[in-house]
Amino acid sequence: MARITAGVAMSHVPAIGAAADAGKMSEPYWKPIFDGFDFSKKWIASEKPDVVFLIFNDHATAFGADLIPTFAIACGESFASADEGWGPRPVPLVHGYPEFAGHIAQEVIQDDFDLTIVNKMDVDHGLTVPLTLMFGHPAAWPCRIIPFAVNVVQYPPPSGSRCYALGKAIRRAIQSFDANLNVQIWGTGGMSHQLQGPRAGLINKDFDCAFLNKLTSDPDGLSKIPNVDYIREAGTEGNELVMWLIMRGALNEHACELYRFYHVPASNTAVGHIILRDQNGQG
Repeated sequence: MARITAGVAMSHVPAIGAAADAGKMSEPYWKPIFDGFDFSKKWIASEKPDVVFLIFNDHATAFGADLIPTFAIACGESFASADEGWGPRPVPLVHGYPEFAGHIAQEVIQDDFDLTIVNKMDVDHGLTVPLTLMFGHPAAWPCRIIPFAVNVVQYPPPSGSRCYALGKAIRRAIQSFDANLNVQIWGTGGMSHQLQGPRAGLINKDFDCAFLNKLTSDPDGLSKIPNVDYIREAGTEGNELVMWLIMRGALNEHACELYRFYHVPASNTAVGHIILRDQNGQG
């Protein structure tokens, strides 16, 4: 059966992708950020996941004001890099896994979570930047990817507790798929940042570090943080952190921390990254 071996979470700052694409990874401003993922690149090269279930939020490319699904699972064969106004990123095509994604959709919906099924979409920096940080610049991404989009842009967003419970349902669905697959769950977005208004540029290191600590030690308590507290403490875009709770919910309750990295700033965002080993897996 399919098995979950690890959970990975990281920020998905668009400027990081632009810096990588422009070959600026060794410049003084960007080098500490890319260096922070050196361990992760070596680790994932040895882990060789067959599938990454990648949780991200769309930034008005696949979805807009006319259609705002709270949770959407992409079941298509492939997904191209989206044009976000300056042309698509020069990254490989994302290859999906329709059979596996369809199974997850079936099981999770029957587990009382209402998902939107998407068969055609382009994917923006929310999905491609994490792939670049973990895999670098390969000719093709080395595994299949199931994109899972969460609305954290237009209010009302889902609560942390709902996301955490959804992760548990996704775990049950993945583990019931009849195939010998090494699966990783990735949560993306955050950490603290605000892009507009009088508090633009807000970063709260204390909040971010406490979140990273509790992700392993007290995920149940972490899931009870109300959305308004994310906005108050971590900025309007800090609410993206609820996507990390889907990842955490999909892991065993005793998952342990393997690696973490934190850096301020990257284009007025606090960059966070953590790798968790699932205690029931081999990752």
